[in-house]
Amino acid sequence: MATMTPKADVLVQNFAPDHPIVGDRVIEGDGTSTDAWQNWQGLQDLSRLEIAKSFPPQQRVCVFAPHPDDEILGCGGLLQQLVANGNSIVLVHVTNGTQSHPDSQIYPPRLLDTIRPQESLAALEVLGIAHQVTCISLELTDGDVFAERAQFHQKLAAIIQPDDILVTPFIHDGHPDHETTGQVVAAFAKEHQLACYQVLIWAWHWAKPADSRIPWHCALRVDLTPEQLQRKTEAIACFKSQITVDESTGNPPILSAQTIARISQPWEVYLYEPQS
Repeated sequence: MATMTPKADVLVQNFAPDHPIVGDRVIEGDGTSTDAWQNWQGLQDLSRLEIAKSFPPQQRVCVFAPHPDDEILGCGGLLQQLVANGNSIVLVHVTNGTQSHPDSQIYPPRLLDTIRPQESLAALEVLGIAHQVTCISLELTDGDVFAERAQFHQKLAAIIQPDDILVTPFIHDGHPDHETTGQVVAAFAKEHQLACYQVLIWAWHWAKPADSRIPWHCALRVDLTPEQLQRKTEAIACFKSQITVDESTGNPPILSAQTIARISQPWEVYLYEPQS
């Protein structure tokens, strides 16, 4: 895929920088370079997340994706390791990502409502874990999860079981749907004394190495094997709607080449603080 500079991405087209929760965590332009992250010693020094110790095989793991693809972008490596560890997984799509292509004739909302979950299933197949993952769609409104957070919280009670381990985007990840998802899930976890891991996704774009807006003191690194990274990279390629130019509008891919390169590293980072 040719390298392109996104039009501040559709994210910024849809959400003004003064959105009530994103503050100065704005996703625009090319973002922090992959080299900057690769060369930051602080990332190398992070403690490693011990899968077998932190995710006992008898415990179920619920992974929350604001949009179909976030589970792969953020957790494509962890998902593979959890299945190998024997954990059962519930993948919760908070929205179906229907608003990713405004004014598109190729990807109108009614088609994206089907396309994006199908892309997610194809990606899980590529990871080799589709049969070990149960998928649930909450069908909240793409781009407006913030306004539906009370409904979101109510839906969690019907999904989450005692002793589930929760994985959700960072509560300050930069995209309003990501931040709301993280905040609602983290609040539910605290209320019910459940372990909750927050994954960095869009934070890699707007943050800088050692950025004080990220609590690096509670960050844990998951290292991917070359084979796991290869499968994750191939899984990302399943999201055709997000990685190709929209010929009907001329808009660049939602996931730019820089974004894909930045997220396709042999590590993933999760924030975790034990429940008190």
